[in-house]
This record gives sequence, structure tokens and C-alpha cells, in this order.
Amino acid sequence: MSCCAPGAEGSSGHPLPSSEELLLSSRTVGDGLLQTDLSVPQVHCGACISAIEGTLNMLPAVERARVNLSTRRVSIVWKEKTEAGATDPALLAKAIVDATGYDAHLFTNAEEAGEKLQKDLIRAVALCGFAAANIMLLSVSVWSGADAATRDLFHWISAMIAAPALIYGGRFFYQSAWTVLKRGRTNMDVPIALAITLSYVVSLWETIHHGEHAWFDATVSLLFFLLIGRTLDHVMRDRARAAISGLARLSPRGAMVVAADDSREYRLVEEVKPGDRIAIAAGERVPVDGVIESGASDLDVSIVNGESAPRPVKAGDAVQAGTLSLTGSLLLRATAAARDSFLSEVIALMEAAEGGRARYRRIADRAAQIYSPAVHFLALTAFVSWGIFGGDWKQAMLIAIAVLIITCPCALGLAVPVVQVVAAGRLFRNGIMVKDGSAMERLAEIDTVLFDKTGTLTLGRPRLLDMEKFSRKDLALAAGLAVHSRHPLSQALAHAVSGPVEIFETVTETPGCGLETVTPKGVYRLGNRRFALPGIEPGNPGNTVSETVLSLDGREIATFSFDDVLRPGTSTSITSLGAQGFHTGILSGDRTRVVADLAIRLGLNNWKAELSPKEKAEACASLAATGHKVLMVGDGVNDAPALAAAHVSIAPATAADIGRQAADFVFMHDSLEAVPVAIDISRRAGRLIRENFALAIGYNIIAVPIALAGYATPLIAAVAMSTSSILVVANALRLSRLAVLEKPTLTEAERPVPQEARVA
Repeated sequence: MSCCAPGAEGSSGHPLPSSEELLLSSRTVGDGLLQTDLSVPQVHCGACISAIEGTLNMLPAVERARVNLSTRRVSIVWKEKTEAGATDPALLAKAIVDATGYDAHLFTNAEEAGEKLQKDLIRAVALCGFAAANIMLLSVSVWSGADAATRDLFHWISAMIAAPALIYGGRFFYQSAWTVLKRGRTNMDVPIALAITLSYVVSLWETIHHGEHAWFDATVSLLFFLLIGRTLDHVMRDRARAAISGLARLSPRGAMVVAADDSREYRLVEEVKPGDRIAIAAGERVPVDGVIESGASDLDVSIVNGESAPRPVKAGDAVQAGTLSLTGSLLLRATAAARDSFLSEVIALMEAAEGGRARYRRIADRAAQIYSPAVHFLALTAFVSWGIFGGDWKQAMLIAIAVLIITCPCALGLAVPVVQVVAAGRLFRNGIMVKDGSAMERLAEIDTVLFDKTGTLTLGRPRLLDMEKFSRKDLALAAGLAVHSRHPLSQALAHAVSGPVEIFETVTETPGCGLETVTPKGVYRLGNRRFALPGIEPGNPGNTVSETVLSLDGREIATFSFDDVLRPGTSTSITSLGAQGFHTGILSGDRTRVVADLAIRLGLNNWKAELSPKEKAEACASLAATGHKVLMVGDGVNDAPALAAAHVSIAPATAADIGRQAADFVFMHDSLEAVPVAIDISRRAGRLIRENFALAIGYNIIAVPIALAGYATPLIAAVAMSTSSILVVANALRLSRLAVLEKPTLTEAERPVPQEARVA
């Protein structure tokens, strides 16, 4: 049964997206099927997931539906046409609203709604924390033996402070509890709502009748701790959506479409159709997959294969959406719509991986559903038993409230997030940012570590090799040409040469080939071997990133070879991981020879080269299918699906935006020793989390019988509950008292060359 009330609109009154909006946001998945992704930001439990998936899967047009609890996203694969005719996608969103009463809309609104909810939660935490602190101050005087008049005054002041906190901070639990109760169900928020409400009501009754005890402090403190847990959970889930939205921003908003009469019209990228001719200027990203009709350029394809060296392209070459034209203008013919292009495929891979990860949260929510009825049963049993056999129904009510408070899952709720916060602080002191608290649990479980090559094991910065073998004259000539180009190899050559360089009046650049200047001595060329030495087949570049040739009238003067700078701490980290029993390897989109040479250099036998983003993700999924828990370390857009598909992931701060967003950890310094450091801290955090669970469960085993026996008043119950929370927090703080791991020490050979030194 659904946990939410039906309605034509969502619970917050947002209108349903139109059929046109949904159709534009959908993408083709083959065989007449489309996939539509909608945000369902209010989903928070297994019952909501079952209601949405069950309702959608019953529709004739729906092939399958899956709800991702981490990102609060529902992915619907549906048929464009059924026996009844064309499918209206608006009916899919309406079915979600009818089944749950929750909002279902596109993701622009979802991000705004998520930010608003986060701000509301933070305000509620601040208000309840302020109220709890002030009520505690008043309670100290009462506990110290204040006279009756002072006691009553302080109780009334406490009641007035607690009321707005209860209304403003408790509304998150009240709304959730009322939603499920209307549908004849229960969840974890029902006993919480009952406990804080009954505690306040009984305290107010005692205050009105000049009672000696009131429990306003227990009520607001309980609410304060619960809101902290709810806020942490929301922040961590909200970050899971950042990678997908960041990837979508790599696609241009529009494209310049060239008509048959050569007139040009700017269109939104969603309106570009296969067969359209698109003009791409230098410095622009390719909006959709296509084939070049005319023009040449150096293309930044790091989004596809992670390789730092640009790829020269010309007429007839296929290009993918999201790649960047660096040096020339192109005219291409679109071969796919935006929703069917490369970027959309990468997004789909990430969503599928995140959906699998959400199963852990579903299991936890379903387990929590058992806890809630058990608490209600215990409290009801205590109330009825003490009322019938004790004859004092007021006492029976106090005992039932004590049971509800003492069994409140506050310690259980804090067991994980408080350790994650402390561990995140330790990681930060070691230059490592953690984006998802559950990632530390997953990192502690890994047995396999896979690395991307360019930008991860290496820094992605070309370095001129064997500079001392070149004459000063040859270097000056080459640098004089190189300063006229923004090509990465030209920039590396120009930065490597110090002192004066040759000055040429006119230098022309042929995109994808190189630079040329005509002088009285002849024609100088600097570029690839085929350009600089026409008619001579290019040789094997060996283990270098690339090479560039300087020639005069087709005669070779010098060949400059480049390799990529090895990231500091790489050898030490891989040796350390191997010594600890981890399986290590490389997954790279770079060339086979380059990857093989690096693997030999690092002593790695497990490596794969020339992989697409999909193949990287499939490699991680294949290892997961055989029972391995994979840590993926990567930096590029092409690594994003693998980062999402792996059990856990790490990226350097120098990574592409989408790489950082898709990763669970980001390390800020250059050294790769951040990887073993993060694993060590995560393992220690995992041990503390297990200890906290043991403390929380042990507390309930001892405290519940005491409350049922009538030996715990609501005040004692609140103190016991708070004590269990304090024990959990204190145990977590042990992590911060452990010796801080030293930051990696780099040798002189490993230290990156400062920018000013390279340019000097």
C-alpha cells in the first residue's frame, strides 16, 4: 500500500511537467523504447519506492521502472507506441503523483527543491539547538531544588521556548508520520512524532497542575539530535546528484545549424536532428555525435579516453558530443540527437551504477520498518498492562512515554554519521575531501584498486625528454615556432626552453598538423612527422606521450620527444597497496604501448588500454560480479562512469569537474599516497561504526526492560537516551585522538616543477 495520499498535484503543489517537456528530456534506448528520468525529492523510505515502482510497472506502456533512493530519481523505460496508440509521457508523471502524492518533475526544479529543503533543515537544527540549550539552563535551577514558584515559572518559560521548536523543527517528522498514517501504515517517524508530542503534552499537564517534574528539555534535545541526523543524510544524498548535473553542463545549450543554402540558424541542442549540418568554431564543444564534412582541428578528446594529447581530426572522422575543438573550425553532419549522443550514454551509465548502490539504503529502510511497529507494540503493551494491573492510568501513560523515548533510535541514527563527520575531519587534515559518508564504509571493504593513467598515475603534463642532447640553436628555433601555438606539446616545448628564442615574423598553424614559417633560409616546420617530413612514414613513438619534429625544407633538424610526468608518490603507493594484499591494475583509454610501458615501470601485471568509458565501467562491473570490491582512481570525464560503477572512487583535485563530482573522495595535494591514507582512515572509521552499533544495541537491551518495569520516568528515559548518544559520540571522537598520519613526503625527483620554473 502506498505511503502517501493521492492527488492531481504533488504534496507541495508543483504542476506536472508537460508531455512536450518530458518528450524532450527523454532519450532513446532502442527497440521503440524511451527512457524518462524524473525527480521524486520527497521519497525517503522503502514503502515509497515499492509504491512508485509497483504503480508504474502495472502500466501497459512501461517496460520497467526503478527508483534510486540515493539521488531520489525514478528512471522509467517506456514504449513510444502500444496497441492503444501513442503513449503520452505526462501519464507517467501523473501515475507517480496519484500513487504517492509526492512531486514528480524535471531536474531543474529538483535542484531548487533540494537546496530549499537543506536550508530548512539547517534552520530547524539551529532553532532546536538554541531552544535545547536555554531549556537546559532553566532545568539546572529546577534540578538544584528551586522553590515551587520559581520551578513553575521556569517550567512555563521552558514550555514557551519548546513550543515553536516543536512546531518548526518537528514538522519534518509530523508531515512524514501523517502521510503514512493516512494510508494505514507506519514508519520510523511515527514513534518519533508520538514521543516528542506526548512528552510535551504530559510536561505541559504537569506544569498546569504545578507538578514537580516536566520534560521539555528531553523533548527538545531529542528533536535536536534527530534533526542533525536527518540533515546529514540529506546533504550526503544531495551530493550524489552533482555528478550527473555537472556532466549535463558539458553539452552546449545550442548549435549553429547550416541550411542547404548556407544560411545559419542557432537552435537549442534538443532541436538538432540527425542529418543536420553544424558549424563548430575553434574553442567550442561538439553538441552532438557527428561526422566531419569539412575542416580540420586538434580535438580535445579527454572526455572520451582521458588522454591529454589532442587528436587531429579531418573530414570523414567521427566525433563525439562533449569533445572540444582546440585549433580549427569544423563543419559536421549530426548522426544522433542530443539524447542519443555520447554524453547521454555516459549519464545513463552513471545512473545505472548509482541505482545499484542504492540497494544498501533500501535494505536499511526496510529493516527500520520492523523496528517501528515493535516500538509501538512495546509502548502499547506497557500502557495497557500498567493501566489494567496497576490501576493508575497516568502512571501507565508516563511509562509508555518513557518506553517511546528510551527506545528512540537516536543513538542508532548517530552511530554512522558522527563517525563519518570525525573521519571526514581527519581526512581533511590529510588533504582528502570526502563527499559521501557511506563511501568510507565501502572503502574499508575494497580488495581491488584500479587506476586511470593520464592525470592519475601521471600528472597529464607533457615533459620534454633529453633536453640536453639538443643544441641551443635548435631549441631556440623550435621554441620560436612553439610560442605561436596553444597546442599542449608546443606549450611544453616553449616552457622548457629558457633564454632568448628565434623570432619569426609570420607563422601559420595547420590544425592537426603543426606550425610553418617561410624564411630566407627556407621553410621551417614544427609538428607531427607526417607534416614536417612529407613522404616519410612516422615511426613508433615508443613510451612517449608524443613527439614533434623540427624540419627545414623537409629535412629533419631535431625530433623532440615528450612523456607524461609521473604523479608524486605513485611508486610508493602501489608498493604499499600490494604489500597490504590489494589487487592493483590500470584501466586507461590511452595507447597500448604507452600503458604497457608504464605498467612495467610500476610493476603492474594487470592493465588494459584503449578503453572507452563504457568499457571501463564494464570492467568494474565484471569484477564486482565475481565478488570483488573495486576502488577506482580516475580524473577524467571518461572515467566518470567507472567512478560511479566502482564500489567506491577517488579523484585528484586536478580532475575534470565531472570526475571530481562523480568520485566519493577528492585528494587536494599532488601525491598519490592519499589513496592508502584514505583506506587506512576508512578502515578505522569502520571499526568505530561497528562499535557504535554494538553500544546502541546494548543500550536498548539494558534500557528497554528497565522502562517496561516502570523504573524509568520520562526524564530518566531522556537522560538515558542522551547518555547513549553521548557514548556514541565519545567513541567516535577516539578517531580524532589517534595519531594523525603524516602527509606524504616527496623526494626531489617526485616534486612537481613549479610553473615559474617551467616558464623561466
